[in-house]
Amino acid sequence: MKKRKITVIGSGSWGSAIAFLLNNNGHDVTLWSFKEDEARSIIQYRENKEFLPGVHLSEKIYVTSDVEAAADCEVAVMVVPSAFCENVAKSFAPFLNKNQIIVNASKGIHQTALTTLSEVLEGIFPTCSVGVLAGPSHAEEVGRGLPTACVTAFREPEIAREIQDIFISNVFRVYAHTDIIGVELGGALKNVIALAAGICDGLGFGDNTKAALMTRGIVEISRLGEAMGADRQTFSGLTGIGDLIVTCTSMLSRNRRAGILIGQGKTLDEALKEVHMVVEGVVTAKSAHALAKKLGVEMPILEAVNSILFEGKKPADIVMKLMTRDRAFENL
Repeated sequence: MKKRKITVIGSGSWGSAIAFLLNNNGHDVTLWSFKEDEARSIIQYRENKEFLPGVHLSEKIYVTSDVEAAADCEVAVMVVPSAFCENVAKSFAPFLNKNQIIVNASKGIHQTALTTLSEVLEGIFPTCSVGVLAGPSHAEEVGRGLPTACVTAFREPEIAREIQDIFISNVFRVYAHTDIIGVELGGALKNVIALAAGICDGLGFGDNTKAALMTRGIVEISRLGEAMGADRQTFSGLTGIGDLIVTCTSMLSRNRRAGILIGQGKTLDEALKEVHMVVEGVVTAKSAHALAKKLGVEMPILEAVNSILFEGKKPADIVMKLMTRDRAFENL
């Protein structure tokens, strides 16, 4: 495997885990942090004590808060909260419009343009090849070297295979794909369904409820994906049902944890403070709801989550509303 110069943009839990993985694969890795004090802390302790404690980040990983550090990289991996993705990307534009490969590992939908983040990045980096990495992958487990499988998608199959080769290892299996929209939407929208799953847990509901929620959730994700040009079959794979399973069932999922707190009666602000990490499903819920309305796609679970988060509706009342909707055929 050829050694590559890679810049990981974003030093949260997933960004740190990706830097850890790529360094273990033998690549020349730079980890960029938005905060200078966070960069200094990682350099001092060789550990992201706040977001990925217990995972040693090798001295070979160059850690910085200087955007110019990306100037000579061949591959850049974007791993910042979706709300900041555009502005951070623009700050790197002077150094990354040199035909590099951009891998979007952030999860969300642009709040105003209502497009995928990879589409936003394509506009900022017009000379680069932009794709996505997604799948059921808790940063904590990747940092522990536990077997994990993900998907990378690019329009150009040869670049998808190139990124596959860069990331793949004996503990991190990567599948190549060409459906960027499908892979990216699955990774973004599952966070909203995970919020709903957590709310159901917080209300004390059981496995029956969660099974129904997850199954109907993937139907809604597929509907929106198809309306945006994705292949419906993509949502049966790792970045659809696979990511949905892990995010809806694990306590490592910050979206599920936030949902549990809301189901237990806490306000959105109280839940976010207690989780103390970015809960992407909250931002995605609002932008995905606007996108669904724009495209005329029916997404009752998504609508229900929005009414709880932003309209002050009681979770138990909203669940009853979902349960008493008009009767329907499952396959329609």
